[in-house]
Amino acid sequence: MSNQYPEIFIRHKLNPILTAEGWPYPVHSVFNPGAVLLADGTTLLLCRVEDRRGHSHLCAVRSVNGIDNWKIDSQPTLLADPEHFPEELWGIEDPRITFVPELEKYAVVYTAYTRDGAGVALALTEDFNHFERFGLIMQPEDKDAALLPHRINGNWALIHRPVSSPGAHMWISYSSDLRQWGNHNMMLEARLGGWWDANKIGLSSPPIETEKGWLVIYHGVRQNAAGAIYRLGLALFDLHAPERCLKRSNEWIFGPEKPYEQKGDVDNVVFPCGCTIAPDGDTIHLYYGAADSSIALASGSVRVMLEWLDQHS
Repeated sequence: MSNQYPEIFIRHKLNPILTAEGWPYPVHSVFNPGAVLLADGTTLLLCRVEDRRGHSHLCAVRSVNGIDNWKIDSQPTLLADPEHFPEELWGIEDPRITFVPELEKYAVVYTAYTRDGAGVALALTEDFNHFERFGLIMQPEDKDAALLPHRINGNWALIHRPVSSPGAHMWISYSSDLRQWGNHNMMLEARLGGWWDANKIGLSSPPIETEKGWLVIYHGVRQNAAGAIYRLGLALFDLHAPERCLKRSNEWIFGPEKPYEQKGDVDNVVFPCGCTIAPDGDTIHLYYGAADSSIALASGSVRVMLEWLDQHS
């Protein structure tokens, strides 16, 4: 990034940290991982893995330090199951992981690639070996979804991104049972015109709960003559009414600048689906898909992000 701009996220020198070449079984590409820090301190990524048919499944990888020496499951961790879940006909993609203390389980919200486009599906797991699928919880066209870790005013809350002509905006919906969803509210609207996040936005990694509110990293898509550019920005939402936006960054904070981010199956894309917060409560590791081809890591500080948002919203 130009030295006139502050560097909010620092790319790791080993980037990309995971590629298809290192996979234990034949795959085309690996990208867009969900992320969680397990109770023993191990970092687990649930990666989107695309085969040579063009269909995706999910595969878990684990690392003691969250940087290298990844242990990759020897076979797919969660495959599409179109026989029992027809909405998974063309694969499952882009998981976001939230640990839910009330359930003592991890909620994995992912995209099911249906005949009618992308839909939002949910599964619960205790160990990332066995999964309880809930099936489709948001109908197509909808994606970029994550569950908040605890109830809001007695109900579960789900952030998601339905598509409505002419734009695609971030919404939040509520449920008493994780199956039937209502009370839909738009929480962040894509801007118009020449903005970096005009017309199409979506949630990146699951929201981070802070004293000041829910800190959200979101992606914005800028269309130009050469195609689309996926960049990241910040927003802050009320803790008790998360549909209420308190602050939103005017500028993007992270974009495709390295060769592995600029060239791949889809050029000019940085796309995080997961992050972890270190035991210090501040250090963040952001895991992102680079050009829809590999997985990279960038690190930052929650405190610095909040301070930057105070100055640039």
